[in-house]
Amino acid sequence: MKSKTSGSIQKAFKELQRDNVKITLAIVFVVAAAGLALIFSHTPTHLALLALSAVVGGYMAMNIGANDVANNVGPLVGSQAITLGMAILIAALCEVLGAVLAGSEVVQSIKGKIINPEHIHSTAVFVGMMFSALLSGAIWLHLATAIGAPVSTTHSIVGGVLGAGLVAGGAGAVDWPFLGGIVASWVISPVMGGGIAMGLMVLFKQSISDREDKKSAALKAMPLVVGVMGLAFSWFMLAKVLHVSLGSIEELLLSVGVGLLAYNAFKSYVASKLGSLENTKESVHTLFTLPLVFSAALLSFAHGANDVANAVGPLAAIVQSLQEWGSHAIPTKAYAPPWIMLIGGLGIATGLSLYGPRLIKTVGSEITELDKMQAFCIAMATVVTVLLASKLGLPVSSTHITIGAVFGVGFLREFLQKRLFEMKQMILDAHHGEDAGVIKNFLDRFEKANPKQKKEMLAYLKTLQKENNTLEYTVGLSKKERKSLKKAYKSELVKRSVIKRIITAWLITVPISALLGALGYYLIDAFKVVERL
Repeated sequence: MKSKTSGSIQKAFKELQRDNVKITLAIVFVVAAAGLALIFSHTPTHLALLALSAVVGGYMAMNIGANDVANNVGPLVGSQAITLGMAILIAALCEVLGAVLAGSEVVQSIKGKIINPEHIHSTAVFVGMMFSALLSGAIWLHLATAIGAPVSTTHSIVGGVLGAGLVAGGAGAVDWPFLGGIVASWVISPVMGGGIAMGLMVLFKQSISDREDKKSAALKAMPLVVGVMGLAFSWFMLAKVLHVSLGSIEELLLSVGVGLLAYNAFKSYVASKLGSLENTKESVHTLFTLPLVFSAALLSFAHGANDVANAVGPLAAIVQSLQEWGSHAIPTKAYAPPWIMLIGGLGIATGLSLYGPRLIKTVGSEITELDKMQAFCIAMATVVTVLLASKLGLPVSSTHITIGAVFGVGFLREFLQKRLFEMKQMILDAHHGEDAGVIKNFLDRFEKANPKQKKEMLAYLKTLQKENNTLEYTVGLSKKERKSLKKAYKSELVKRSVIKRIITAWLITVPISALLGALGYYLIDAFKVVERL
């Protein structure tokens, strides 16, 4: 990706990262959001409140883009599949398209979730509650982004609605079982994502990376991998994004058809690339680049279609309430017109472009280093986990799934490194007293061997150990060299400090957002903000 176009994009992207440029563009966007609301909402009264709500909705959308979209493109950038600027451009376009073209026309605001509308006694109370929830969720996302912690935007808005609803309607208004599901997702999401990512990584290692003829293995395995990817993503889109009215069997059959098309297309692509590849893991792993880009684009489209509701749902509820102010009816559904979906989509794209790089780097490289194969495992784990959880009726967070998948890949790499160190220590033990050159030659051959050959070599060494009756190595390597070897293969590949920061942020997301929402509604009610505006 060293083309002139890529270079121009990178140059433009660097200009966007200047503080004065970011602040100016952010202000321009929220002002434009207020203008869209005033022009298209047809609200006869409370115009100041309408404009302010649109500003806060735009602010929330920007924070979603700055924090949440990193999960889709972080592994792509961290694996160096494409540049940061190109990744942000692709994700931003797909987020807008997802929000505008596939964003749900009906946003469930409070019916059956979090707060029972029967406990909300007036339109003014409802509008104040939604405004407080939107602002509190946006503030918490802003703070989480500032400290470099990817958190769930859904949990942020849930916390805001919870806090505001408790003050507005009391404890009886809260749907506590629903909140229990949210708490369960803190464990379910990362564990499922991590487990599936680890399983995929082991599968790819055995079928491609550890084979002696990696190019031939790639020609057999990679089209199958992409075929399964096509099946999973198309099923995901049909079931969770596009909301097409099809039965489960029809969804599956259509997804299988897409998977077969992807298989045949990618098989031709791999065959055309094999001649230019070397028979090394790094070279063969470049074949994951194209599937990675497609997966990031599709995940961003899905995110724009689904998570835009976290920004525009409360805003749509406020707009509908203001339009029906005289009826005193509390809406149980909020219909989001195209101009509101546009605010959500453009807001996510703007926040991603201006403030997304920090979290993209955290997800892509600060937790653990990733190669292209590992990044693809994370993307696939996210989609498969969401699908599986949806079919099982389990509450999950896509943010937690992706980060859990990153954790899983990192911890598996640590385990494999530790096991490799133990194997090399066995080699040193078995070659007790021999020349250092002989030992290093054996280690080099061991490194290049496939798993079956490694097993045979280790079995032979165990026999030597028994014959020599030695358990310690005092071979030709110096003490310093042995310590360096041990350090290299027992180092922590997952940064514990980053894990602690992220998990802490996950645990406090709902409580902090709830406190902010409660405080916001208390102040709005005390100063009669809704009535005055």
